[in-house]
Amino acid sequence: MKDFSGIPGTFLGLILRITQFGFAVASMASMASAKTPRFFNFTTFCSLMSSMALQSLWSFALALLDAHALVTKKILLNPVIIGFYAVGDGVISTLSLAAASASAGVTIYYFNDMGNCHFVECQKYQISVVFAILSWISASMSSLIMLWLLGAA
Repeated sequence: MKDFSGIPGTFLGLILRITQFGFAVASMASMASAKTPRFFNFTTFCSLMSSMALQSLWSFALALLDAHALVTKKILLNPVIIGFYAVGDGVISTLSLAAASASAGVTIYYFNDMGNCHFVECQKYQISVVFAILSWISASMSSLIMLWLLGAA
């Protein structure tokens, strides 16, 4: 069980957390970097920013925990810790999927189906949705790993 990739306290687990954090921050930065950020006018974009902020905080905190475990050479296989990771990753993954899917739908509707883009930098919003989906993919991988570990414990 200790050779399983992505478990808490290993180098690959740390890389997975850093990847989640990076994509979430990139999503928020892409949306916030518009010259005139109008994403506050759309509820889905506000929920995307909120979920990516929560994703980045969660991933950063767990990356710090993984880094500490690496420095102290401990592998975190306690069933309580694995359960904490599994529940948190499941909630964050579901929230990220919901926000990214809703934002992708709004992006397609307003920017493609309406025929023209009323925003100055609408491509930044589209890039933000792509980064949010990439963040969800890494969060769902982590969630599945934690559920597998929880079932094996």
